[in-house]
Amino acid sequence: MSAHSDHTPEPDPDLAHPRTGRPDRASERPAAAGKSLSSRAGYAWTGLVVGVLILVVLLIFILQNLDQVQVHLFFWDFSLPLGVTVLLSVIGGALVMASVGGVRILQLRRRAKQR
Repeated sequence: MSAHSDHTPEPDPDLAHPRTGRPDRASERPAAAGKSLSSRAGYAWTGLVVGVLILVVLLIFILQNLDQVQVHLFFWDFSLPLGVTVLLSVIGGALVMASVGGVRILQLRRRAKQR
């Protein structure tokens, strides 16, 4: 008798996928040693940590730039700290870019529905 068998074992019915009834292939393969499994929760956690680090840097920037600057916008005149002024400018730019992107997404959706 040879060391290799041509017979593949029958899948365990307890490991079958609930919707398809077919064997769940993920449960048959062991995870590779030293290789991490990525998941949505892992990506969310990484995004959260990166977001907090960005907020800390932003807070430090604002606290180091507290000099008052005069802002003139249309017919309004007001004074704000420099860090807050730069932050509001960045937020305004992000809103403009998001609106342009949103309009483009709507155009692509309409075109996709027409086809």
